Amino acid sequence: MNKKSPLFLIYIITKLSIGFIFAYAGFVKLIEPKAFAKVISQYDIVPDILLPYFAIGLPAIELIAGLGLIFNLRGSLFVVFFLLMLFLSVLGYGIFNNMNVDCGCFSQEEINGMNSLKVAFYRDIIMMAAVIFIFSYKKYLTKNRSLRLKTNIKEERG
Repeated sequence: MNKKSPLFLIYIITKLSIGFIFAYAGFVKLIEPKAFAKVISQYDIVPDILLPYFAIGLPAIELIAGLGLIFNLRGSLFVVFFLLMLFLSVLGYGIFNNMNVDCGCFSQEEINGMNSLKVAFYRDIIMMAAVIFIFSYKKYLTKNRSLRLKTNIKEERG
C-alpha cells in the first residue's frame, strides 16, 4: 500500500466524505424524529405503528455507519451499501409512482426545500458509485497486503 499514491488519497477522502455525509444525515434526523416520521409516512410503505421506530432507528443506523466509516470499523461499509440500496429503492418507488414528496435525506430545511426525488436518486447513485470504489480499493489493498506477506515469507525461507 503506497500511502503517497493519489489513488490512496482519493480513497481516504471518499471514505471520509461518505462517512461524514451519513453521520450528518443520521444526526440531523435524530434531532427531529417527528419531522422524519412525517416524511416516511408520505411514502405510505411503513405501517403507522412502526413509524416512530423507523424515524429513530434508521437515522441511528445511518449515524453509527457513518461514524464507523470515519473510524474504520469493520462492517460499516456494508451497512452504508445496504442503506443506499434501501434509499434508492424507496426513491425509485416514489419516482415510479410520481409522488410529490421530498426525500427527507437530510435536514428539515431540505424537507421544506425544493429537492426532488430524482435529484436525491441521482445523488444516491453517485454515493453508491463512491461506495463501490471504496469496496474495490479495499479489496485491492487487501490483495496487495497478502501478496507482500507471501513474498516476505518466501524471502525469509529462501
